[in-house]
Amino acid sequence: MMDRRTGTSLARLGLPGPDADATLRELGWWDGDAPASGCEEIMWALARSPDRDLALRAVERLAQTPPWPEIDRALRGDAGLRGRLFATLGSSTALGDHLITHPDRCALLADTPDRRDPPPDLARRTAHLLRAVGADPAAPPPGAPGGARATLTGAEAVTALRTAYRDELLGLASADLAAVGDPTLPVMEVDDVAAQLADLAEAALAAALAVAAAEQDPPEELRLAVIGMGKCGGRELNYVSDVDVIFVAEPGGELTQASTKLASRVMRVAGEACFEVDANLRPEGRQGALVRTLDGHVTYYKRWAKTWEFQALLKARPIAGDPALGAAYVEALSPMVWQASARDDFVAEVQAMRTRVIDNIPSDQKDRELKLGRGGLRDVEFAVQLLQLVHGRTDDTLHSGNTLRALAALSDGGYVGRDDGANLAASYRFLRLLEHRLQLQKLRRTHLLPAADDTEALRWLARSARIRPDGRRDVVGVLVAEWQRNARRVTRLHEKLFYRPLLTAVSRLAGEEADGVLSPDAAKARLSALGWASAEGALGHLRALTGGVSRAASIQRALLPVLLDELSQSPDPDRGLLAYRRVSEALAATPWYLRLLRDEGAVAQRLMTLLGTSALVPDLLQRAPEVLRMLAISSGVQSPELTRDPAEVSVALRATVARQSTPEAAVASARSYRRHEMLRIACADLLGVLEVDEVCAALNSVNEAVLAATLDAVLRSEPDDRATLAVIGMGRFGGGESSYGSDADVMFVCSPAEGVDDHTAVKWATRVVERVRRLLGSPSPDPALPVDADLRPEGRSGPMVRTLASYREYYARWGEVWEAQALLRARPVAGDRALGREFTTLIDPIRYPADGLPAASVVEIRRIKSRVDAERLPRGADRTTHTKLGSGGLADVEWTVQLLQLQHAGDVPELRTTSTLDGLHEATEAGLLPADDARELEEGWRTATSARNAIMLVKGKPGDQLPRSGRELVAVAAALGYPAGGDPGEFLDDYRRVTRRARNVVERVFYGWTED
Repeated sequence: MMDRRTGTSLARLGLPGPDADATLRELGWWDGDAPASGCEEIMWALARSPDRDLALRAVERLAQTPPWPEIDRALRGDAGLRGRLFATLGSSTALGDHLITHPDRCALLADTPDRRDPPPDLARRTAHLLRAVGADPAAPPPGAPGGARATLTGAEAVTALRTAYRDELLGLASADLAAVGDPTLPVMEVDDVAAQLADLAEAALAAALAVAAAEQDPPEELRLAVIGMGKCGGRELNYVSDVDVIFVAEPGGELTQASTKLASRVMRVAGEACFEVDANLRPEGRQGALVRTLDGHVTYYKRWAKTWEFQALLKARPIAGDPALGAAYVEALSPMVWQASARDDFVAEVQAMRTRVIDNIPSDQKDRELKLGRGGLRDVEFAVQLLQLVHGRTDDTLHSGNTLRALAALSDGGYVGRDDGANLAASYRFLRLLEHRLQLQKLRRTHLLPAADDTEALRWLARSARIRPDGRRDVVGVLVAEWQRNARRVTRLHEKLFYRPLLTAVSRLAGEEADGVLSPDAAKARLSALGWASAEGALGHLRALTGGVSRAASIQRALLPVLLDELSQSPDPDRGLLAYRRVSEALAATPWYLRLLRDEGAVAQRLMTLLGTSALVPDLLQRAPEVLRMLAISSGVQSPELTRDPAEVSVALRATVARQSTPEAAVASARSYRRHEMLRIACADLLGVLEVDEVCAALNSVNEAVLAATLDAVLRSEPDDRATLAVIGMGRFGGGESSYGSDADVMFVCSPAEGVDDHTAVKWATRVVERVRRLLGSPSPDPALPVDADLRPEGRSGPMVRTLASYREYYARWGEVWEAQALLRARPVAGDRALGREFTTLIDPIRYPADGLPAASVVEIRRIKSRVDAERLPRGADRTTHTKLGSGGLADVEWTVQLLQLQHAGDVPELRTTSTLDGLHEATEAGLLPADDARELEEGWRTATSARNAIMLVKGKPGDQLPRSGRELVAVAAALGYPAGGDPGEFLDDYRRVTRRARNVVERVFYGWTED
């Protein structure tokens, strides 16, 4: 035995302070400056305790009990007892209290000859707990015909069962902790501990069922089986956890009430004595019957069960009650489990459930959650279960409810690389160990690591998990580093488990390991289950991206596992992967493209979100790849380039275009710049960086700049100027509210140069205008900007360009009220500024009548709007989800604001704005519109505008009708910020609710309807 007396002090042992010295002297273990004779090993065992002070206080209390002299003698000679006792007392206040209440239980920790044999089995534990409540272990199992019944009932039975259960828990925990107190004692693997905890739960439920049967006295023919679910079903239970169960009974009919009472009493007895019993995984959850017959269960799962319910059944295992009935239950339902991955909603439901779990974690706990947070235990369990359900249809070796056994089977079957499987299993064991230690401390259910600034709690956790300093860091530093390392490794589980084997399957290069190679059918099954509608097409894209020995192919093989993981969570993985292939091929000669994706994780993640959501983005990206650099996030800060000031963009665009020597070159430059800006805005929009009004203003600004720059270029190419020319923005273009697919609605006005007659000036200006329209609308790799002048006087039949005098004469002689309404959005956007101001001065009295709007004109506007509502909605369109002409949509809100402007802008100058939202705000300030009504209209406008933009982003072409179902609806919802794996019906419900409220305001304010 090593002599540790030399230089030993209480400080060195971690027990400084006068209280420790006095207590140790009183115990007879310390003689003032060194351990007392024969107590050296006691002192060093105490020093190894995770919390020495806690352990010493518990010993001090234990020393007040009658058996103490015998315990003290045993501690001096029994190394196993020393290690187990001090480790347990320093790890668990709850078990320390149990030992002090029952000091004779210290014998359970003694180093008896059978201590190094295999641990106690299920049969021994069950017999012990049955005897504790007075039931005969030799009788048939409780719940079966002639099954054992307890002789103790009520509170007496609960107390006896609680004590026996704690005894078993004490014995198991002390064996688990033994190596903490004495490094020479065996180390129990965390999965062995979890399996024994599940056995102990089975034994406790059997005893509880024996007590319930004695109290309820059910009919002899009644059979009840308890099916273990969750961690108990998988034999991987925690120290403190709800035990998930499902009850099945035979026969039904008149005995249903008796079986329900029996099951209810089992839950209560077990809950009061041992642990909470949770039956909420049963059919219909809390609203469903507590007990069903076997046929009732089968019928439910065949007709109504959701995907997650089959995922839960993966761990179903009979744990108590009638063995034959339990086996029949598993035999009947197991085949359904392994067909669940063929369901259309399989991946969406699994991903949505995982997302809901993460979203429900309080924000201040996400970084400390061992179980539910990212990189936590649930990530491993979900991933393993998903792979089991995918490949278990054809491989019954994967049919295990235990996470670690299933992971090993996946590795053995080649579905997961062996190294990846081993690393993930190691991380899972580490996280489970921390979880066990945290729960042991007070025997409370917790998965939360101590806060980063709680050094003492972190030190205790590290010591209880047998973590040691590594020479550079203390135990706290090592613990935190190990936890973060394992969490990061688990976070990449999708890459490791799902996608790496897929790439190996499609790019089998010389020298590659065969480990983890999937067959073509297995690869297709996995892709289908992960959300790809065309697995064959996806495999083709992967082959094209990773084939060969080029540097690009090598980088793609390294990148794609991460990218595929992100794509699988997008609304349309098929389109996203195809788009990624096309973009990669188009940018093959761009040297920094793949390097950027490899080195900037945020760029890769964001790009996959964009490609899997939008058809517009990849079309724009191939000729504007530089926008990718804007997706980077540095130190948590968004790139400022992604949200550039529209005014700055306008100046830069016009300056760039002005340097071109010909109109054709100028327009090519302008349209290329516009492509770049549309892509930038679309990315910022989809990533939630810009609000909808900011999106519209940015698009409008770049469209104005392109139109103005093109007009300037054409005018510069003219040999002589016959007139000055101004472009007047109309409609949403004039209102600064352009969307992605908007035309540039305009009117053109000219003023003859000195000495030039009106006819010559108009003819010259028309030639300039037509050239501008032709250049901006001609076929090109860059998006066209159609210039629409149909809102001009006389529409398509009228002259393209008029002089000021012609406009004045037209409006004075033939102008109608709807034309005055259209002029509300008229605003000079290009050309000669002075002429534009003159035009504005001309039309102001028309659109802002000094005497307001006559009653007849109000009636006429309402009539026109009613006709638009009745006749302009496309055939087959859904009025509740048509963003432009539907109820509470854009037209409803805009016409309401415009009517208020026509009526009151003559007296209220603040209403003289071309912006819909500004008009709403000013009408509210002027007291013309209640604030609540303005709020409903604004929300309706924003919602409809956002949805209309999302349609263009998703489909790549303009549209006003929301998709009714399918992936396009999911993508539109995702583009608007709804979870990609969620229910798009939630978005539709929200849209209809908002627009319905807006329509109610329209009916009152615009139409003047009142509620009776």
